[in-house]
Amino acid sequence: MNNKLIAHASIIVHAPVSTVWNALVEPKIIKQYMFGSDVVSDWLEGSPIIWKGEWQGKPYEDRGMILKFKPGRMIQYSHFSPLSGLPDEPENYHTVSIELVEVGDSTRVSLAQENNATVEEAEHSGKNWEMMLAAMKKLLEQ
Repeated sequence: MNNKLIAHASIIVHAPVSTVWNALVEPKIIKQYMFGSDVVSDWLEGSPIIWKGEWQGKPYEDRGMILKFKPGRMIQYSHFSPLSGLPDEPENYHTVSIELVEVGDSTRVSLAQENNATVEEAEHSGKNWEMMLAAMKKLLEQ
């Protein structure tokens, strides 16, 4: 994989940082915008994070580790999906970083996914993250 091939996505959510942060770490809210994933983590640096669900009719259980956790500001975790068909080895994990910045009474959410194998993978991941962020925005702005 390649740390230079980074997928990016960002959005402005018309909600306070505290509301957006809660949406990033509360499993019941995450499930509503993250493709129905059930997320399990204690959100402590060094702890595991697991995403469970069904994608295109196939059950999955992705995994990773919380790498950085700065409440209200930033979360970073590793992510591996067995559906990728790749072996569960460190070089096949992505690193996902999500940062929040207050912009008036709104919040800018910036996301980067590192360690994509190809330009196409980075573009595909970026589009998936954009869909996920748009779904979160829609949910929070109701």
